[in-house]
Amino acid sequence: MRCGRSTLVFIAGQWKENLKEMQKSQGWLRAKRPGLVAAATGLVAAAGMLAALAPGTSGASSHREAPLIAGDPQADNTDVYAFTSPDDPHSVSLVSNWIPFEEPNGGPNFYPFATNTHYNIKIDNNGDGAADIIYRWTFRNEDRRGTSTFLYDNGPVKSLNDATLLFRQHYTLQEITRYGAKTLVKDALAAPSDTGKASMPNYSALRGQAVRSLGGSGGGGGGKTFAGQADDPFFLDLRVFDLLYGGNLKETGHDTLGGYNVNTIALQVPKSALAYRGDATRNPVVGIWSTTDRKGADVKLGPVNVGGYHQVSRLGNPLVNEVVTPAGLKDSFNRLDPSKDHTVKPLVNRVLSPEVPALIQKIYGIPAPATPRKDLQEIFLTGISKNSGGPIQADLNSQLLNKDVSAGRFTPAEELRLNMAVPATAEPNRLGVIGGDLQGYPNGRRLGDDVVDIELQALEGAAQTGKIVEALAKGDGVDANDAAFGSTFPYVALPHDTSVNQAG
Repeated sequence: MRCGRSTLVFIAGQWKENLKEMQKSQGWLRAKRPGLVAAATGLVAAAGMLAALAPGTSGASSHREAPLIAGDPQADNTDVYAFTSPDDPHSVSLVSNWIPFEEPNGGPNFYPFATNTHYNIKIDNNGDGAADIIYRWTFRNEDRRGTSTFLYDNGPVKSLNDATLLFRQHYTLQEITRYGAKTLVKDALAAPSDTGKASMPNYSALRGQAVRSLGGSGGGGGGKTFAGQADDPFFLDLRVFDLLYGGNLKETGHDTLGGYNVNTIALQVPKSALAYRGDATRNPVVGIWSTTDRKGADVKLGPVNVGGYHQVSRLGNPLVNEVVTPAGLKDSFNRLDPSKDHTVKPLVNRVLSPEVPALIQKIYGIPAPATPRKDLQEIFLTGISKNSGGPIQADLNSQLLNKDVSAGRFTPAEELRLNMAVPATAEPNRLGVIGGDLQGYPNGRRLGDDVVDIELQALEGAAQTGKIVEALAKGDGVDANDAAFGSTFPYVALPHDTSVNQAG
C-alpha cells in the first residue's frame, strides 16, 4: 500500500481518536476480540480511512448497492433473515447470504467463500446496539486441481467426500460472547457450487450432507448449521432505479434476481441461546445483523498498528443502505457499528425525512406523509413498542419489551429485530405485519416476506394509519420467489444450474 505522508498522518490521527472511542464504547468486544471492532466511529472518520483499511476495493452490502462493493463480491452480504423455525418452534433460524448475482454457469472457479475473512451473524439481546453474541464462520480451501486440470470436478459427484470433487471448502464455526470463544463446528465441509446435472446429479443429497449439528451453544446445546450455494431468495423488480419503475409504474413484474444464486450461511439455535440472560420467556426480543470482516495489510503508523480484521460490510433491515442511505454515506455506513448509528445525524435525518416518499409525490402525485417520520424511526432504529416514543402504539419487537433490559441503556440502532415469543404463522401473509401477520417483517424476516412491497407501504405511512395505500397496492409486481422454499432447515431453495438467460 502506498500513500503520502500527509495521508498517513491523517489516518494515524483518526485511528488514535477511534481507539479512544472504542475503549469507551466497545467493552468486552475490544478486550476479547480487538480485530472485531469496526474502525469507524463516525461517517467522516470512516470515509477518510477506507483507502487505508480496505483490502483492495471493498466495503458494502445488499446486492452491491454501495460504490466500493463491485470490487469485492465475496464480502457483499446481500440479505439477512430471522424467524421462528416452522418445523421446530423452540428454535430460531438465521439465514445470511453473500455474493450477489451468481450466474449458475460461472466456471471454472465458480463461487467460493473468501478465506482470511470473518463471516458473522451478530445478536444484540439487551438493546444497547452492540453485539452480545457473535456467530463466526471462517473458511479454508482444499484445491486438488493443481496443474493437471481446469475442472471443478472431473466426474459425477455423489458425496462431499468423492474424489471427483476437486475443490472443497472447509469451515469452522465459533460462538463468541463476553466469556470468550467456543468452537461449535470444526473443519466442516460446505456444499459446493452446483456445476450442473451431469456433474452433480443429486444436489439435494449434497446439501443434506452439508447440514451439520452443533457441538453445543450458549443456550445449552442443540442446533444446526449449513454453508453452501443456494437460490437467491430475495425477489423484487430492481427497475425502481429507473425513476421509480419508469415514472408510470409500467416497469414492474420482472424478478430481477430470478435464476441467480448466492452463497448461504444458515444457523438454527434454541431461542434460549439468543435471549438475554438465556431466558426467552422474560426476554424474547433480539436484534440481528450480519457483517463481513476482511483482513487488511499490516501497516505500522507510530504507536498505531493499522492491520488485522476490519468490518467492510453490514446488513440488518433490507433496503436500508440501498434506498434510505444516500450514495455519499453508503460505504461509511457499512463500517459503522449499530451502537453508533444514533450519533450520526445525517443518517438519522435520512430516516426521519426519507427520500422515497418525496420522489413518489413528485413523480406520481401521491402526497408524502408529514415529517419527521417517527414511525420509520421505530421500524428501523428502535423496534416497535408503546414505550419507544413513536406513533405506532403497539408492542411488537423492541428490546424495551424484555423484562430484564434497562431503558437507560437502550440505544437506537439499525437492526433486524425479532420477537421470538410470536409463534410461527400457519399461513404466512407476504405483507407481514402490515398484512396482519405479526410473525412477518418487520418482526424478523421470513424468506417469503415481500419486503419491497412492505417497505414501500411503510414509507408511504401505512404503519401510521393501519391502512394500505391503494394507489401503490400492487407494489413492484413480484409477489413470490422464482423457486419454492423448503419446509425444513436450511429452507432456502436449491441453487439453479441453468444459465440465467435460459431460466424462464
